[in-house]
Amino acid sequence: MTAADVDAAAAVLVGTVPTTPLEDNARLTRRHGCRVLLKREDLQPVRSYKSRGASHFLARLTAEERERGVVCASAGNHAQGVAFACAALGVSARIYLPRTTPRQKRLRVAELGGDGVEVVVQGDSFDDAAQLAGEHAAETGRVLVPPFDHPATVAGQGTAIREAVDQLGAAPDVVVVPVGGGGLLAGTVAWLGERHPGVRVVGVEPAGAASMTAALAAGGPVTLEQVDPFVDGAAVRRVGEVTFAQVRAAGVEVVPVDEGAVCTEMLELYQSDGVVAEPAGALATAALHQLDLEPGATVLCVLSGGNNDVSRYAEIVERSLVHTGLKHYFLVDFPQEPGALRAFLDDVLGPDDDITLFEYVKRNNRETGPALVGLELSTADDLAPLLARIEASPAHIERLPPDSPLTRYLT
Repeated sequence: MTAADVDAAAAVLVGTVPTTPLEDNARLTRRHGCRVLLKREDLQPVRSYKSRGASHFLARLTAEERERGVVCASAGNHAQGVAFACAALGVSARIYLPRTTPRQKRLRVAELGGDGVEVVVQGDSFDDAAQLAGEHAAETGRVLVPPFDHPATVAGQGTAIREAVDQLGAAPDVVVVPVGGGGLLAGTVAWLGERHPGVRVVGVEPAGAASMTAALAAGGPVTLEQVDPFVDGAAVRRVGEVTFAQVRAAGVEVVPVDEGAVCTEMLELYQSDGVVAEPAGALATAALHQLDLEPGATVLCVLSGGNNDVSRYAEIVERSLVHTGLKHYFLVDFPQEPGALRAFLDDVLGPDDDITLFEYVKRNNRETGPALVGLELSTADDLAPLLARIEASPAHIERLPPDSPLTRYLT
């Protein structure tokens, strides 16, 4: 793929996919000592950049292919892009979504597609849904619309950066984009590599689904055995062949970011900036603290999507608290005697420590009874004094590490 492919895609999308704002972000600018701008792809009609790739792909179909209809698999955003494009072009579609797709995204696909789109929720992951979509395409002759691993999709997605640079009026020093299957990153480097080769490009993927990092280390796409589905818009087990080749040839930096950091950034975007971002949408800005940025540099981040289900905010807050050191879990072996709980409250807890969870696990014997206790601290600095009081306590108290299976289950 070349910069000319992205330019051609941009011409095709005029009047179909609207231009999204490029905004300075004061909070991130102050924090990182750089000029940080957000490309607000969450403000697309489908609330993500995915309409770019899908609309460009469908626009290239022949009349006979449009008559046959299309099929796709998606974790949610690509499905909305396909539904949006199909409604505009009058093309029928069958869309497979895994059961992990948030309810909000399922409803939006149906709303955008109207009567011409059939939504099928099946499979436990994107890869399961992709297999079903491929089988349906083979059986029916419908055209399979790839979410990332096709030159037409990649070229369409690359228009987001082309548009942002045009809005800025100059090339930024750094461009940071989220990575799932690699389509947005591949389109970005295809265009910038020729038009502005001096720009530093950084791809950011969730630590629990670092498929591009694994592919670069292995020299080719590999299938991850396990994936944390939390960052649903970027939780891909295997990156594309087309996208990987483009990314590797460009020598791009790819960094993983912890899901807890993503949650913290989502909350700050919402509370400080009034921006509703989905987990994948917050990937780029969540990783800024990991990057060595020159003071005063111009840093362009793609806020890729805003399809977040409000019912997920309890989990987002929980993951953020654990990540920032404000939430901790302990197994406390209470003696089965009067005053044991009072002693724990008086001797172990600090004046501002808050119990957010208290559950007896089981009673091993008549002398002791273990309980799972969740504590929320006012500041992360309160942890050391708490641990010191625990060490001095006669009760047996075991701290659960943040990366333990039980803690991950609780968050």
